[in-house]
Amino acid sequence: MASHYEAPIRKPLVLGDKGYHDVSVDIARPVEGKANKQWWIVFTIALMAFLWGLGCIIYTISTGIGVWGLNRTVNWAWDITNFVWWVGIGHAGTLISAVLLLFRQKWRMAINRSAEAMTIFSVIQAGLFPIIHMGRPWLAYWVLPIPNQFGSLWVNFNSPLLWDVFAISTYLSVSLVFWWTGLLPDFAMIRDRAVKPFQKKIYSLLSFGWTGRAKDWQRFEEVSLVLAGLATPLVLSVHTIVSFDFATSVIPGWHTTIFPPYFVAGAIFSGFAMVQTLLIIMRKVCNLEAYITVQHIELMNIVIMITGSIVGCAYITELFMAWYSGVEYEQYAFLNRATGPYWWAYWSMMTCNVITPQVMWFKKIRTSIMISFVISIVVNIGMWFERFVIIVTSLHRDYLPSSWTMFSPTFVDIGIFIGTIGFFFVLFLLYSRTFPVIAQAEVKSILKTSGERFKTLRDSGQPLYQMPKSMAKSTAKAIVESKKSDDKVSSLMDKLGTFDKENDTPDALQKIKGIGPQMEKVLNQIGIYKFSQVSKMTNTEYDLLDSITEKFPGRAQRDDWAGQAKKLNKG
Repeated sequence: MASHYEAPIRKPLVLGDKGYHDVSVDIARPVEGKANKQWWIVFTIALMAFLWGLGCIIYTISTGIGVWGLNRTVNWAWDITNFVWWVGIGHAGTLISAVLLLFRQKWRMAINRSAEAMTIFSVIQAGLFPIIHMGRPWLAYWVLPIPNQFGSLWVNFNSPLLWDVFAISTYLSVSLVFWWTGLLPDFAMIRDRAVKPFQKKIYSLLSFGWTGRAKDWQRFEEVSLVLAGLATPLVLSVHTIVSFDFATSVIPGWHTTIFPPYFVAGAIFSGFAMVQTLLIIMRKVCNLEAYITVQHIELMNIVIMITGSIVGCAYITELFMAWYSGVEYEQYAFLNRATGPYWWAYWSMMTCNVITPQVMWFKKIRTSIMISFVISIVVNIGMWFERFVIIVTSLHRDYLPSSWTMFSPTFVDIGIFIGTIGFFFVLFLLYSRTFPVIAQAEVKSILKTSGERFKTLRDSGQPLYQMPKSMAKSTAKAIVESKKSDDKVSSLMDKLGTFDKENDTPDALQKIKGIGPQMEKVLNQIGIYKFSQVSKMTNTEYDLLDSITEKFPGRAQRDDWAGQAKKLNKG
Protein backbone atom coordinates (compact mmCIF):
# COMPACT_ATOMS: atom_id res chain seq x y z
CA MET A 1 0.00 0.00 0.00
CA ALA A 2 1.30 3.47 -0.87
CA SER A 3 2.49 5.56 2.07
CA HIS A 4 0.86 8.74 0.75
CA TYR A 5 -1.81 9.92 -1.64
CA GLU A 6 -0.71 11.83 -4.70
CA ALA A 7 -3.35 14.25 -5.99
CA PRO A 8 -4.08 14.06 -9.73
CA ILE A 9 -2.71 16.84 -11.92
CA ARG A 10 -5.33 19.48 -12.62
CA LYS A 11 -6.24 20.58 -16.10
CA PRO A 12 -4.12 23.52 -17.26
CA LEU A 13 -5.80 26.92 -16.93
CA VAL A 14 -3.69 28.25 -19.83
CA LEU A 15 -3.58 26.23 -23.03
CA GLY A 16 -0.90 26.04 -25.71
CA ASP A 17 2.14 25.50 -23.49
CA LYS A 18 2.67 29.27 -23.17
CA GLY A 19 5.81 30.89 -21.85
CA TYR A 20 6.06 34.18 -19.96
CA HIS A 21 6.87 36.08 -23.13
CA ASP A 22 3.96 34.46 -24.97
CA VAL A 23 1.58 35.71 -22.30
CA SER A 24 2.86 39.29 -22.59
CA VAL A 25 2.61 39.25 -26.40
CA ASP A 26 -0.89 37.70 -26.46
CA ILE A 27 -2.35 40.05 -23.86
CA ALA A 28 -0.69 43.16 -25.30
CA ARG A 29 -1.74 42.34 -28.89
CA PRO A 30 -5.29 43.77 -28.67
CA VAL A 31 -3.85 47.02 -27.24
CA GLU A 32 -0.84 47.35 -29.56
CA GLY A 33 -2.32 45.97 -32.78
CA LYS A 34 -5.18 47.02 -34.99
CA ALA A 35 -8.77 46.06 -34.25
CA ASN A 36 -10.01 43.08 -36.21
CA LYS A 37 -13.19 42.84 -38.27
CA GLN A 38 -15.24 41.24 -35.48
CA TRP A 39 -14.40 44.12 -33.12
CA TRP A 40 -15.52 46.74 -35.63
CA ILE A 41 -18.81 44.91 -36.32
CA VAL A 42 -19.73 44.65 -32.64
CA PHE A 43 -18.56 48.22 -31.94
CA THR A 44 -20.61 49.66 -34.81
CA ILE A 45 -23.79 47.94 -33.62
CA ALA A 46 -23.18 49.08 -30.01
CA LEU A 47 -22.46 52.67 -31.11
CA MET A 48 -25.67 52.85 -33.15
CA ALA A 49 -27.68 51.58 -30.16
CA PHE A 50 -25.97 54.11 -27.88
CA LEU A 51 -26.69 57.04 -30.21
CA TRP A 52 -30.35 56.01 -30.44
CA GLY A 53 -30.57 55.88 -26.64
CA LEU A 54 -28.78 59.23 -26.31
CA GLY A 55 -31.36 60.80 -28.60
CA CYS A 56 -34.17 59.37 -26.47
CA ILE A 57 -32.54 60.71 -23.28
CA ILE A 58 -32.21 64.19 -24.80
CA TYR A 59 -35.86 64.04 -25.90
CA THR A 60 -36.95 62.94 -22.40
CA ILE A 61 -35.04 65.72 -20.63
CA SER A 62 -36.25 68.38 -23.05
CA THR A 63 -39.89 67.21 -22.96
CA GLY A 64 -40.37 65.59 -19.55
CA ILE A 65 -40.92 62.02 -18.35
CA GLY A 66 -44.48 62.20 -19.57
CA VAL A 67 -43.11 60.69 -22.79
CA TRP A 68 -42.60 57.47 -20.82
CA GLY A 69 -45.42 54.98 -20.34
CA LEU A 70 -45.84 55.84 -16.63
CA ASN A 71 -49.25 56.63 -15.14
CA ARG A 72 -50.66 57.51 -11.73
CA THR A 73 -50.89 53.89 -10.63
CA VAL A 74 -47.65 52.56 -12.13
CA ASN A 75 -45.26 55.39 -11.28
CA TRP A 76 -42.31 53.01 -11.14
CA ALA A 77 -41.89 50.84 -14.19
CA TRP A 78 -39.38 50.50 -17.01
CA ASP A 79 -36.81 52.89 -15.53
CA ILE A 80 -36.54 51.31 -12.06
CA THR A 81 -36.68 47.82 -13.61
CA ASN A 82 -33.61 48.70 -15.67
CA PHE A 83 -31.93 50.35 -12.68
CA VAL A 84 -32.24 47.24 -10.51
CA TRP A 85 -31.23 45.02 -13.46
CA TRP A 86 -28.01 46.96 -14.12
CA VAL A 87 -27.09 47.10 -10.42
CA GLY A 88 -27.53 43.33 -10.25
CA ILE A 89 -25.28 42.79 -13.24
CA GLY A 90 -22.59 44.86 -11.57
CA HIS A 91 -22.47 42.48 -8.60
CA ALA A 92 -20.63 39.54 -10.10
CA GLY A 93 -17.58 41.52 -11.17
CA THR A 94 -16.58 42.43 -7.64
CA LEU A 95 -17.66 39.01 -6.38
CA ILE A 96 -15.35 37.20 -8.79
CA SER A 97 -12.42 39.46 -8.01
CA ALA A 98 -12.87 39.86 -4.27
CA VAL A 99 -14.34 36.61 -2.98
CA LEU A 100 -12.36 34.34 -5.28
CA LEU A 101 -9.18 36.26 -4.44
CA LEU A 102 -9.79 35.73 -0.72
CA PHE A 103 -10.37 32.03 -1.37
CA ARG A 104 -7.24 31.84 -3.61
CA GLN A 105 -9.12 30.43 -6.59
CA LYS A 106 -6.66 30.29 -9.51
CA TRP A 107 -9.30 30.19 -12.22
CA ARG A 108 -10.32 33.78 -11.49
CA MET A 109 -7.07 35.16 -12.93
CA ALA A 110 -8.09 35.05 -16.60
CA ILE A 111 -11.57 36.46 -16.07
CA ASN A 112 -11.41 38.88 -13.14
CA ARG A 113 -10.28 41.88 -15.20
CA SER A 114 -13.26 41.73 -17.56
CA ALA A 115 -15.57 41.13 -14.61
CA GLU A 116 -14.24 44.19 -12.76
CA ALA A 117 -14.65 46.38 -15.85
CA MET A 118 -18.19 45.06 -16.22
CA THR A 119 -18.95 46.23 -12.68
CA ILE A 120 -17.79 49.78 -13.38
CA PHE A 121 -19.64 50.12 -16.68
CA SER A 122 -22.89 48.53 -15.48
CA VAL A 123 -23.10 50.74 -12.37
CA ILE A 124 -22.66 53.76 -14.66
CA GLN A 125 -25.69 52.60 -16.65
CA ALA A 126 -27.69 52.01 -13.46
CA GLY A 127 -26.99 55.53 -12.20
CA LEU A 128 -28.57 57.11 -15.27
CA PHE A 129 -32.12 55.93 -14.57
CA PRO A 130 -32.80 57.43 -11.09
CA ILE A 131 -31.32 60.74 -12.23
CA ILE A 132 -33.56 60.89 -15.31
CA HIS A 133 -36.56 59.71 -13.27
CA MET A 134 -36.22 62.80 -11.07
CA GLY A 135 -37.76 64.75 -13.94
CA ARG A 136 -35.27 67.58 -13.50
CA PRO A 137 -31.88 65.85 -13.65
CA TRP A 138 -30.01 69.15 -13.55
CA LEU A 139 -31.14 69.38 -9.91
CA ALA A 140 -29.79 65.93 -8.99
CA TYR A 141 -27.42 67.51 -6.49
CA TRP A 142 -30.45 68.17 -4.26
CA VAL A 143 -30.21 64.60 -2.99
CA LEU A 144 -26.91 65.53 -1.32
CA PRO A 145 -26.94 67.40 2.03
CA ILE A 146 -24.84 70.34 0.83
CA PRO A 147 -25.26 74.13 1.29
CA ASN A 148 -27.13 75.68 -1.65
CA GLN A 149 -29.06 78.76 -2.68
CA PHE A 150 -32.11 77.63 -0.68
CA GLY A 151 -30.17 77.49 2.56
CA SER A 152 -29.42 74.18 4.23
CA LEU A 153 -31.45 71.61 2.26
CA TRP A 154 -31.28 68.36 4.20
CA VAL A 155 -32.58 65.18 2.68
CA ASN A 156 -34.54 62.42 4.38
CA PHE A 157 -31.97 59.96 5.71
CA ASN A 158 -34.77 57.54 6.61
CA SER A 159 -35.50 56.94 2.93
CA PRO A 160 -34.06 53.81 1.32
CA LEU A 161 -33.78 55.84 -1.88
CA LEU A 162 -31.07 57.90 -0.21
CA TRP A 163 -29.44 54.73 1.07
CA ASP A 164 -29.16 53.73 -2.59
CA VAL A 165 -27.16 56.88 -3.32
CA PHE A 166 -24.60 56.15 -0.61
CA ALA A 167 -24.45 52.39 -1.15
CA ILE A 168 -23.98 52.54 -4.92
CA SER A 169 -21.52 55.45 -4.85
CA THR A 170 -19.44 53.60 -2.23
CA TYR A 171 -19.65 50.39 -4.23
CA LEU A 172 -18.58 52.19 -7.41
CA SER A 173 -15.66 53.91 -5.65
CA VAL A 174 -14.27 50.75 -4.06
CA SER A 175 -14.75 48.74 -7.26
CA LEU A 176 -13.00 51.43 -9.31
CA VAL A 177 -9.99 51.53 -6.97
CA PHE A 178 -9.87 47.71 -6.88
CA TRP A 179 -9.98 47.55 -10.69
CA TRP A 180 -7.31 50.23 -11.18
CA THR A 181 -4.98 48.73 -8.59
CA GLY A 182 -5.02 45.38 -10.41
CA LEU A 183 -4.22 47.15 -13.69
CA LEU A 184 -0.97 48.76 -12.50
CA PRO A 185 1.40 45.86 -13.46
CA ASP A 186 -0.33 45.58 -16.84
CA PHE A 187 -0.04 49.30 -17.53
CA ALA A 188 3.67 49.02 -16.73
CA MET A 189 3.99 46.09 -19.15
CA ILE A 190 2.37 48.10 -21.96
CA ARG A 191 4.59 51.08 -21.04
CA ASP A 192 7.77 49.01 -21.30
CA ARG A 193 6.70 47.58 -24.66
CA ALA A 194 5.55 50.91 -26.13
CA VAL A 195 7.46 52.19 -29.15
CA LYS A 196 5.76 55.56 -29.61
CA PRO A 197 6.87 58.24 -27.06
CA PHE A 198 3.28 59.54 -26.58
CA GLN A 199 1.97 56.03 -25.84
CA LYS A 200 4.87 55.43 -23.46
CA LYS A 201 4.13 58.66 -21.60
CA ILE A 202 0.40 57.93 -21.26
CA TYR A 203 0.94 54.44 -19.84
CA SER A 204 3.69 55.78 -17.55
CA LEU A 205 1.11 58.08 -15.99
CA LEU A 206 -1.48 55.30 -15.75
CA SER A 207 0.97 52.88 -14.09
CA PHE A 208 1.71 55.34 -11.23
CA GLY A 209 5.46 54.72 -11.42
CA TRP A 210 5.28 50.92 -11.13
CA THR A 211 8.78 49.43 -11.31
CA GLY A 212 8.16 45.80 -10.40
CA ARG A 213 10.34 45.90 -7.30
CA ALA A 214 9.66 43.53 -4.43
CA LYS A 215 8.30 46.48 -2.44
CA ASP A 216 5.83 47.29 -5.23
CA TRP A 217 4.55 43.71 -5.25
CA GLN A 218 4.30 43.62 -1.46
CA ARG A 219 2.15 46.77 -1.42
CA PHE A 220 0.14 45.46 -4.36
CA GLU A 221 -0.71 42.25 -2.50
CA GLU A 222 -1.59 44.10 0.71
CA VAL A 223 -3.82 46.68 -0.98
CA SER A 224 -5.55 43.99 -3.07
CA LEU A 225 -6.42 41.97 0.02
CA VAL A 226 -7.67 45.04 1.91
CA LEU A 227 -9.85 46.14 -1.01
CA ALA A 228 -11.13 42.59 -1.45
CA GLY A 229 -12.06 42.54 2.23
CA LEU A 230 -13.93 45.85 1.83
CA ALA A 231 -15.63 44.86 -1.41
CA THR A 232 -16.95 41.49 -0.18
CA PRO A 233 -19.49 42.89 2.33
CA LEU A 234 -20.38 45.56 -0.25
CA VAL A 235 -21.48 42.80 -2.62
CA LEU A 236 -24.02 41.74 -0.01
CA SER A 237 -25.00 45.17 1.29
CA VAL A 238 -25.58 47.09 -1.95
CA HIS A 239 -28.32 44.91 -3.38
CA THR A 240 -29.73 44.40 0.11
CA ILE A 241 -30.22 48.18 0.30
CA VAL A 242 -31.71 48.16 -3.21
CA SER A 243 -34.21 45.54 -1.99
CA PHE A 244 -35.20 47.87 0.88
CA ASP A 245 -36.69 50.22 -1.72
CA PHE A 246 -39.43 47.60 -1.98
CA ALA A 247 -39.37 45.68 1.31
CA THR A 248 -39.91 48.76 3.51
CA SER A 249 -43.11 49.69 1.66
CA VAL A 250 -46.61 48.35 2.33
CA ILE A 251 -47.34 47.31 -1.26
CA PRO A 252 -48.59 43.67 -1.47
CA GLY A 253 -45.85 41.53 -3.01
CA TRP A 254 -43.11 43.87 -1.80
CA HIS A 255 -43.50 43.96 2.00
CA THR A 256 -41.50 40.82 2.82
CA THR A 257 -38.28 40.03 4.66
CA ILE A 258 -37.09 37.58 2.03
CA PHE A 259 -36.20 40.38 -0.39
CA PRO A 260 -32.60 41.09 0.80
CA PRO A 261 -31.17 37.54 0.35
CA TYR A 262 -33.49 37.00 -2.64
CA PHE A 263 -32.17 40.13 -4.39
CA VAL A 264 -28.53 39.31 -3.60
CA ALA A 265 -28.84 35.77 -5.02
CA GLY A 266 -30.59 37.13 -8.12
CA ALA A 267 -27.93 39.80 -8.59
CA ILE A 268 -25.12 37.26 -8.42
CA PHE A 269 -27.08 35.02 -10.78
CA SER A 270 -27.56 37.72 -13.43
CA GLY A 271 -24.06 39.11 -12.92
CA PHE A 272 -22.37 35.79 -13.56
CA ALA A 273 -24.52 35.32 -16.66
CA MET A 274 -23.39 38.70 -18.04
CA VAL A 275 -19.75 37.89 -17.25
CA GLN A 276 -20.22 34.64 -19.16
CA THR A 277 -21.62 36.55 -22.14
CA LEU A 278 -18.70 38.99 -22.15
CA LEU A 279 -16.05 36.28 -21.72
CA ILE A 280 -17.33 34.31 -24.69
CA ILE A 281 -17.37 37.47 -26.81
CA MET A 282 -13.91 38.61 -25.64
CA ARG A 283 -12.22 35.25 -26.19
CA LYS A 284 -13.32 35.42 -29.82
CA VAL A 285 -12.86 39.12 -30.57
CA CYS A 286 -9.44 39.37 -28.85
CA ASN A 287 -8.22 35.83 -29.77
CA LEU A 288 -7.86 34.76 -26.13
CA GLU A 289 -9.04 31.15 -26.43
CA ALA A 290 -5.83 29.94 -24.77
CA TYR A 291 -6.55 31.97 -21.62
CA ILE A 292 -10.36 31.94 -21.38
CA THR A 293 -10.77 28.22 -21.79
CA VAL A 294 -13.67 25.79 -21.81
CA GLN A 295 -12.75 25.01 -18.20
CA HIS A 296 -13.41 28.64 -17.24
CA ILE A 297 -16.73 28.56 -19.07
CA GLU A 298 -17.71 25.33 -17.31
CA LEU A 299 -16.89 26.68 -13.85
CA MET A 300 -18.93 29.80 -14.56
CA ASN A 301 -21.82 27.61 -15.69
CA ILE A 302 -21.67 25.66 -12.42
CA VAL A 303 -22.01 28.92 -10.45
CA ILE A 304 -24.91 30.00 -12.70
CA MET A 305 -26.61 26.64 -12.10
CA ILE A 306 -26.21 26.89 -8.31
CA THR A 307 -27.39 30.51 -8.04
CA GLY A 308 -30.26 29.72 -10.42
CA SER A 309 -31.37 26.97 -8.06
CA ILE A 310 -31.21 29.41 -5.12
CA VAL A 311 -33.35 31.90 -7.05
CA GLY A 312 -35.85 29.13 -7.84
CA CYS A 313 -36.07 28.29 -4.12
CA ALA A 314 -36.70 31.99 -3.40
CA TYR A 315 -39.60 32.05 -5.87
CA ILE A 316 -41.19 29.02 -4.19
CA THR A 317 -40.60 30.53 -0.74
CA GLU A 318 -42.32 33.74 -1.85
CA LEU A 319 -45.39 31.82 -2.95
CA PHE A 320 -45.47 29.84 0.29
CA MET A 321 -45.18 32.97 2.44
CA ALA A 322 -48.00 34.67 0.54
CA TRP A 323 -50.25 31.62 1.04
CA TYR A 324 -49.24 31.03 4.68
CA SER A 325 -49.72 34.70 5.64
CA GLY A 326 -53.49 34.43 5.19
CA VAL A 327 -53.54 38.01 3.91
CA GLU A 328 -55.84 38.12 0.91
CA TYR A 329 -54.03 41.07 -0.64
CA GLU A 330 -50.69 39.22 -0.59
CA GLN A 331 -52.31 36.08 -1.98
CA TYR A 332 -53.99 38.00 -4.77
CA ALA A 333 -50.74 39.80 -5.67
CA PHE A 334 -49.04 36.50 -6.44
CA LEU A 335 -52.11 35.00 -8.09
CA ASN A 336 -52.27 38.08 -10.30
CA ARG A 337 -48.62 37.64 -11.27
CA ALA A 338 -49.17 34.09 -12.48
CA THR A 339 -52.64 34.38 -14.01
CA GLY A 340 -53.29 38.10 -14.54
CA PRO A 341 -52.68 40.27 -17.61
CA TYR A 342 -48.89 40.02 -17.17
CA TRP A 343 -48.85 36.23 -16.95
CA TRP A 344 -46.51 36.07 -19.96
CA ALA A 345 -43.85 38.03 -18.07
CA TYR A 346 -44.15 35.79 -14.98
CA TRP A 347 -43.84 32.54 -16.90
CA SER A 348 -41.01 33.94 -19.03
CA MET A 349 -39.22 34.68 -15.76
CA MET A 350 -39.81 31.17 -14.41
CA THR A 351 -38.71 29.50 -17.64
CA CYS A 352 -35.53 31.53 -18.09
CA ASN A 353 -34.40 31.63 -14.45
CA VAL A 354 -35.51 28.31 -12.98
CA ILE A 355 -35.82 25.76 -15.77
CA THR A 356 -33.10 26.83 -18.24
CA PRO A 357 -30.09 26.78 -15.82
CA GLN A 358 -30.91 23.20 -14.80
CA VAL A 359 -29.65 21.90 -18.15
CA MET A 360 -26.17 22.72 -16.81
CA TRP A 361 -26.26 19.47 -14.84
CA PHE A 362 -25.13 17.81 -18.08
CA LYS A 363 -21.40 18.22 -18.68
CA LYS A 364 -21.78 18.13 -22.46
CA ILE A 365 -24.06 21.17 -22.31
CA ARG A 366 -22.09 23.22 -19.80
CA THR A 367 -18.88 22.71 -21.81
CA SER A 368 -20.49 23.84 -25.07
CA ILE A 369 -19.48 27.41 -25.91
CA MET A 370 -22.49 28.16 -28.10
CA ILE A 371 -25.07 26.73 -25.67
CA SER A 372 -23.38 28.54 -22.76
CA PHE A 373 -23.57 31.82 -24.69
CA VAL A 374 -27.28 31.35 -25.44
CA ILE A 375 -28.12 30.36 -21.86
CA SER A 376 -26.21 33.33 -20.42
CA ILE A 377 -28.32 35.68 -22.56
CA VAL A 378 -31.53 33.82 -21.68
CA VAL A 379 -30.74 34.15 -17.96
CA ASN A 380 -30.27 37.91 -18.22
CA ILE A 381 -33.55 38.20 -20.14
CA GLY A 382 -35.22 36.20 -17.37
CA MET A 383 -33.71 38.38 -14.64
CA TRP A 384 -34.99 41.49 -16.40
CA PHE A 385 -38.47 39.93 -16.45
CA GLU A 386 -38.12 39.18 -12.73
CA ARG A 387 -37.57 42.87 -11.93
CA PHE A 388 -40.43 43.81 -14.29
CA VAL A 389 -42.79 41.34 -12.60
CA ILE A 390 -41.88 42.53 -9.10
CA ILE A 391 -42.33 46.21 -9.93
CA VAL A 392 -45.10 46.50 -12.53
CA THR A 393 -47.45 43.63 -11.59
CA SER A 394 -47.37 44.69 -7.93
CA LEU A 395 -48.34 48.27 -8.82
CA HIS A 396 -50.81 48.00 -11.68
CA ARG A 397 -53.53 46.59 -9.41
CA ASP A 398 -53.60 48.21 -5.98
CA TYR A 399 -56.22 48.28 -3.20
CA LEU A 400 -58.78 50.22 -5.28
CA PRO A 401 -60.08 48.42 -8.41
CA SER A 402 -61.12 51.82 -9.78
CA SER A 403 -57.46 52.77 -10.17
CA TRP A 404 -56.32 49.52 -11.81
CA THR A 405 -54.47 50.15 -15.03
CA MET A 406 -51.94 48.66 -17.46
CA PHE A 407 -48.42 49.80 -18.23
CA SER A 408 -47.07 49.76 -21.78
CA PRO A 409 -43.59 51.07 -22.60
CA THR A 410 -43.23 53.76 -25.25
CA PHE A 411 -40.53 53.93 -27.91
CA VAL A 412 -38.64 56.32 -25.57
CA ASP A 413 -38.63 53.75 -22.73
CA ILE A 414 -37.35 51.06 -25.06
CA GLY A 415 -34.87 53.41 -26.75
CA ILE A 416 -33.23 54.49 -23.48
CA PHE A 417 -32.86 50.89 -22.34
CA ILE A 418 -31.31 49.79 -25.64
CA GLY A 419 -29.12 52.89 -25.50
CA THR A 420 -27.69 51.86 -22.11
CA ILE A 421 -26.92 48.39 -23.47
CA GLY A 422 -25.15 50.04 -26.42
CA PHE A 423 -23.30 52.45 -24.09
CA PHE A 424 -22.19 49.51 -21.94
CA PHE A 425 -20.73 47.63 -24.90
CA VAL A 426 -19.14 50.78 -26.35
CA LEU A 427 -17.31 51.33 -23.05
CA PHE A 428 -16.35 47.68 -22.79
CA LEU A 429 -15.03 47.45 -26.36
CA LEU A 430 -13.03 50.67 -26.01
CA TYR A 431 -11.64 49.33 -22.75
CA SER A 432 -10.53 46.13 -24.53
CA ARG A 433 -8.55 48.24 -27.03
CA THR A 434 -6.80 50.42 -24.44
CA PHE A 435 -6.45 48.27 -21.29
CA PRO A 436 -5.14 44.69 -21.01
CA VAL A 437 -8.24 42.50 -20.66
CA ILE A 438 -6.38 39.80 -18.72
CA ALA A 439 -4.13 40.23 -15.67
CA GLN A 440 -0.89 39.07 -17.31
CA ALA A 441 1.14 39.12 -14.10
CA GLU A 442 -1.36 36.88 -12.32
CA VAL A 443 -1.68 34.51 -15.28
CA LYS A 444 2.12 34.12 -15.32
CA SER A 445 2.01 33.01 -11.70
CA ILE A 446 0.06 29.88 -12.68
CA LEU A 447 2.27 28.89 -15.63
CA LYS A 448 3.80 25.72 -14.21
CA THR A 449 5.14 24.44 -17.54
CA SER A 450 7.11 27.41 -18.79
CA GLY A 451 10.14 26.80 -16.58
CA GLU A 452 10.26 23.14 -17.64
CA ARG A 453 10.49 24.18 -21.30
CA PHE A 454 13.58 26.29 -20.72
CA LYS A 455 15.10 23.60 -18.52
CA THR A 456 14.54 20.95 -21.21
CA LEU A 457 16.23 23.08 -23.85
CA ARG A 458 19.14 23.90 -21.58
CA ASP A 459 19.72 20.27 -20.61
CA SER A 460 19.56 19.17 -24.26
CA GLY A 461 22.04 21.87 -25.33
CA GLN A 462 19.61 23.44 -27.84
CA PRO A 463 19.71 27.19 -28.51
CA LEU A 464 17.14 29.11 -26.47
CA TYR A 465 15.83 30.93 -29.53
CA GLN A 466 14.68 27.60 -30.99
CA MET A 467 11.85 27.39 -28.50
CA PRO A 468 9.14 25.10 -29.93
CA LYS A 469 5.60 26.24 -29.25
CA SER A 470 4.69 22.92 -27.71
CA MET A 471 6.98 20.18 -26.42
CA ALA A 472 4.23 17.68 -27.27
CA LYS A 473 4.25 18.40 -31.01
CA SER A 474 5.07 15.65 -33.43
CA THR A 475 8.69 15.19 -34.49
CA ALA A 476 7.91 16.05 -38.10
CA LYS A 477 6.28 19.31 -37.10
CA ALA A 478 9.15 20.19 -34.79
CA ILE A 479 11.65 19.54 -37.60
CA VAL A 480 9.74 21.87 -39.90
CA GLU A 481 9.76 24.63 -37.27
CA SER A 482 13.45 24.10 -36.59
CA LYS A 483 14.16 24.30 -40.33
CA LYS A 484 12.26 27.57 -40.63
CA SER A 485 14.21 28.99 -37.68
CA ASP A 486 17.53 27.91 -39.22
CA ASP A 487 16.56 29.59 -42.52
CA LYS A 488 15.86 32.85 -40.68
CA VAL A 489 19.21 32.65 -38.89
CA SER A 490 21.03 32.05 -42.20
CA SER A 491 19.25 35.02 -43.80
CA LEU A 492 20.13 37.28 -40.86
CA MET A 493 23.80 36.26 -40.79
CA ASP A 494 24.12 36.82 -44.56
CA LYS A 495 23.28 40.47 -43.95
CA LEU A 496 25.28 40.98 -40.75
CA GLY A 497 28.33 38.92 -41.64
CA THR A 498 29.80 35.90 -39.90
CA PHE A 499 32.12 35.70 -36.92
CA ASP A 500 35.40 33.80 -37.12
CA LYS A 501 35.83 32.17 -33.73
CA GLU A 502 39.51 31.30 -34.38
CA ASN A 503 40.76 34.73 -35.46
CA ASP A 504 38.25 37.27 -34.05
CA THR A 505 37.69 38.35 -30.47
CA PRO A 506 34.06 38.70 -29.33
CA ASP A 507 32.90 42.09 -28.05
CA ALA A 508 31.07 42.65 -24.78
CA LEU A 509 27.58 43.07 -26.25
CA GLN A 510 26.19 43.84 -22.80
CA LYS A 511 27.60 47.36 -23.17
CA ILE A 512 24.69 48.01 -25.53
CA LYS A 513 21.69 49.25 -23.55
CA GLY A 514 18.94 46.65 -23.75
CA ILE A 515 21.23 43.60 -24.01
CA GLY A 516 21.57 41.65 -20.79
CA PRO A 517 23.44 38.40 -20.03
CA GLN A 518 20.60 36.21 -21.30
CA MET A 519 20.09 38.18 -24.51
CA GLU A 520 23.86 38.22 -25.15
CA LYS A 521 23.87 34.44 -24.82
CA VAL A 522 21.01 34.14 -27.31
CA LEU A 523 22.78 36.47 -29.79
CA ASN A 524 25.97 34.43 -29.47
CA GLN A 525 24.04 31.24 -30.19
CA ILE A 526 22.71 32.86 -33.37
CA GLY A 527 26.26 33.90 -34.34
CA ILE A 528 26.31 37.59 -33.36
CA TYR A 529 29.43 38.45 -31.37
CA LYS A 530 30.73 41.81 -32.67
CA PHE A 531 29.62 45.42 -32.49
CA SER A 532 30.28 45.61 -36.21
CA GLN A 533 27.61 42.98 -36.83
CA VAL A 534 25.01 44.76 -34.67
CA SER A 535 25.80 48.12 -36.33
CA LYS A 536 24.60 46.76 -39.69
CA MET A 537 21.06 46.17 -38.41
CA THR A 538 18.18 48.02 -40.06
CA ASN A 539 14.42 47.68 -39.54
CA THR A 540 14.46 44.51 -41.64
CA GLU A 541 17.12 42.89 -39.48
CA TYR A 542 15.37 44.01 -36.30
CA ASP A 543 12.15 42.30 -37.41
CA LEU A 544 14.05 39.18 -38.42
CA LEU A 545 15.82 39.06 -35.04
CA ASP A 546 12.48 39.45 -33.22
CA SER A 547 10.97 36.55 -35.18
CA ILE A 548 13.95 34.33 -34.32
CA THR A 549 14.31 35.09 -30.61
CA GLU A 550 10.65 35.89 -29.82
CA LYS A 551 11.97 38.03 -26.99
CA PHE A 552 11.00 41.68 -26.34
CA PRO A 553 9.72 42.51 -29.85
CA GLY A 554 10.61 46.06 -30.90
CA ARG A 555 13.17 46.54 -28.14
CA ALA A 556 16.24 46.45 -30.41
CA GLN A 557 14.70 49.10 -32.63
CA ARG A 558 13.44 51.15 -29.68
CA ASP A 559 16.86 51.17 -27.96
CA ASP A 560 18.68 51.72 -31.31
CA TRP A 561 21.14 48.86 -30.94
CA ALA A 562 22.73 49.66 -34.31
CA GLY A 563 23.42 53.28 -33.35
CA GLN A 564 24.89 52.26 -30.00
CA ALA A 565 27.03 49.57 -31.66
CA LYS A 566 28.46 52.08 -34.18
CA LYS A 567 29.61 54.38 -31.36
CA LEU A 568 31.10 51.47 -29.37
CA ASN A 569 32.79 50.08 -32.48
CA LYS A 570 34.48 53.43 -33.17
CA GLY A 571 35.51 53.74 -29.57
